Amino acid sequence: MSAEQGRSTLEQPVRPEPAVSDWRKVVARYQGSNVARSLFQLVTTLGLLVVTLVAMYKLLHVAPWATALLALPAAGFFIRTFIIMHDCSHGSFLPWPKVNDTVGFVTGILMLTPYSQWRREHALHHASSGDLDRRGNGDVTTITVREYLSLSAWGRFRYRLFRNPAVLLGLGPLHMIVLQRFRTRSKATGSKQLWNVWMTNVAIAGLAATLVLAAGAQSLLVIYLPAYYLATMAGVWLFYVQHQFEDAYWESHENWDYATAAVHGSSYLRLPRVLQWFTGNIGLHHVHHLGPRIPNYRLQRAHDENPIFHVAPVMTIRQGVKALTLTLYDEQRRRLVRFKDLRRKS
Repeated sequence: MSAEQGRSTLEQPVRPEPAVSDWRKVVARYQGSNVARSLFQLVTTLGLLVVTLVAMYKLLHVAPWATALLALPAAGFFIRTFIIMHDCSHGSFLPWPKVNDTVGFVTGILMLTPYSQWRREHALHHASSGDLDRRGNGDVTTITVREYLSLSAWGRFRYRLFRNPAVLLGLGPLHMIVLQRFRTRSKATGSKQLWNVWMTNVAIAGLAATLVLAAGAQSLLVIYLPAYYLATMAGVWLFYVQHQFEDAYWESHENWDYATAAVHGSSYLRLPRVLQWFTGNIGLHHVHHLGPRIPNYRLQRAHDENPIFHVAPVMTIRQGVKALTLTLYDEQRRRLVRFKDLRRKS
């Protein structure tokens, strides 16, 4: 072993193991919805979204600068709408499966997302997050240093382009707007999911036609889509920082552990209270991954009351922005690295 390899071995992070023996009992205490609280969240979120969009429309020709400013809170309400759909996909929002799925389908239309297809893909993500041998299900495509070095020049260029922050954030929303309209059969998309995709497409077309007929094309092009685009850009970043940080947990399938992946492979993104409200506490992603059936409004209490969650990696907004430059998993060093780190190694 070379001196460099020796240092690399010594520098590997020591991961404190969570007390996984009773983690199921811990999360069980917070599972199950509070119907009144869930319905209040649903009504206030959708109500405030509609009010904000209408205000943007009313102000468009009077004070266009005000319309532009209101796009920010509208984007926040879109994110909160997505969180409701997200909770529905885990069966944690309401106790009645059919009502849960109806709410999920409707909020999915507003978010231009086929609910059943996304639910299946997201379930695969939860079942394989941090597993090096089961990548590619509802996550940000990440390859290892060894895999990157084995690519052709064209392959490296494509991967570098994909992982460029401007492409991820700037073009990422187009996946939600365009690519979700067309799906082919895959592990995440069977007959039921394909049917849901086309039913959602028809409903989205109906929503767009209603907006255009009621308030003109500008209601869609200048009000709805810009606010939605901002929300989706923020959503891409949120999803990115939840699993893309330097010491994120990655293991081969034979060594992979669900509880350890949840607590050490998901970040605790600390946000200002107002942003935590708009994002439905999704920054407490380590809690969510260990207990996906915990409603969004109980995640903070679950974290605060249980030491098992206190070992999760903590991130700030600033650290989350810097993490956008992390691009490859180095199996030797057991951490995510940047492209520039490859030059230092060679």
